[in-house]
Amino acid sequence: MVLYHSENRVGYITLNHPEKRNAMNAAFVGEIKETFKQAEADDNCKLIVLKASGDAFCAGADLGYLQSLQNNSYSENLHDSQHLMELFKMIHLSKKVVIAQVEGPAMAGGCGLATVCDFSFATPESTFAYTEVKIGFIPAIVMVFLIRKIGEGKAREILLTGDVFSAEMAQNYGLINYIKPAEAIAGEVKAFAERLCKTTSAQSLKTVKEMIAGVQDKSLDEALQYAAQMNADARATHDCKRGIAAFLNKEKLTW
Repeated sequence: MVLYHSENRVGYITLNHPEKRNAMNAAFVGEIKETFKQAEADDNCKLIVLKASGDAFCAGADLGYLQSLQNNSYSENLHDSQHLMELFKMIHLSKKVVIAQVEGPAMAGGCGLATVCDFSFATPESTFAYTEVKIGFIPAIVMVFLIRKIGEGKAREILLTGDVFSAEMAQNYGLINYIKPAEAIAGEVKAFAERLCKTTSAQSLKTVKEMIAGVQDKSLDEALQYAAQMNADARATHDCKRGIAAFLNKEKLTW
């Protein structure tokens, strides 16, 4: 249900369950997690692109699967929820930059997948929503990342109405970064990913992602002390020494 290949140092993860509109159940989530682990361990992969086959990026949770869980015990449901939580946390904390290529609807947990990626591209026809409140459910796990990304005020509007909104509105909210025509999006994502591969240090990307995740829950003094320590550590890395030397020597550097 999930495909993977790497090309020009970009790892492509494709959700491949189109007959279910890439809706997520435990088995599908498990396969996505295993594929992300594969990409993380792939030395030929510097950045990751998450995309999907079929007409939808991801329809969120498989409602038939959710219905089958209603007779589960609390502990069984907690275990299933933690299984999904681990997927979002894995993407959020990935050492590699993750780019979402959204074509078609990204609903509920599918919208969460786009939210948690570092960059998101979408087509003008793509739609987004956290629809959980309309079926008596809650967007519990995904809201943790949405609030961090776009702020509480906008998140309240999205989460409490459950309304579907356009790619243009998603960009205005700060949920996605770029809107590209359907016929061009694959090439645009590929070019963007390969440009980052060539122009940025993998060590720097990893550290910046780690810091973005780490500074938000610290006090001002704690965050500044943490930043000073990370700054000092970075100066001693091979990539920093190499980058500064190349700049001073006016040498063209390809990472």
